[in-house]
Amino acid sequence: MDVFGKDLNSENEVEGGNLLLAEPMLADSNFQRTVILVCEHIKEEGSFGLVINKLADVAIQELEDLLPTENNLYVGGPVQQNTLHFIHKFKDLEGAAHLGNGVYWGGDFEEIKHKGLIGELSSENIRFFLGYSGWGENQLHEEVKHNSWVISKLDLSIIFEVKPDELWETALKRMGGRFGMFTNFPIDPNLN
Repeated sequence: MDVFGKDLNSENEVEGGNLLLAEPMLADSNFQRTVILVCEHIKEEGSFGLVINKLADVAIQELEDLLPTENNLYVGGPVQQNTLHFIHKFKDLEGAAHLGNGVYWGGDFEEIKHKGLIGELSSENIRFFLGYSGWGENQLHEEVKHNSWVISKLDLSIIFEVKPDELWETALKRMGGRFGMFTNFPIDPNLN
């Protein structure tokens, strides 16, 4: 049950391409007020996602031999933060998985590097992440069942349209109803 005594996700099951919005009182500092893009979800095997609204402390230019781009770098999650992942709007990128609404995950990294060389990469068409968020068999299902996450089926274009530090709040407001009220909750209720 949520803070209003209701099941947040009674009619929803997690699917790839969904957004997971952290419940407002979620205490885990890795996920406090985060929005996660679910890239892959197989209930019996596990899930893979990327936190899309948490900027990294390091700039992408600081990573050796990476990309000729000025794009920001995000923390995709606490798992394997030595790995690089990306989502983008390049529908013809070989090996990319379509998540919905013209947003893709992964694909041919050499082609991405080439796009960087010719100036085709911008914050409006690609995001880079260090690490990822992962769940084992049935783990995400249980977290959703216990209302740690609100499942959102919003248009994924929100990822590229809204500033990362405003994404959690904007997504909840666009969902409407009681979800919009969550944005008024203090991060630490003890300070209220």
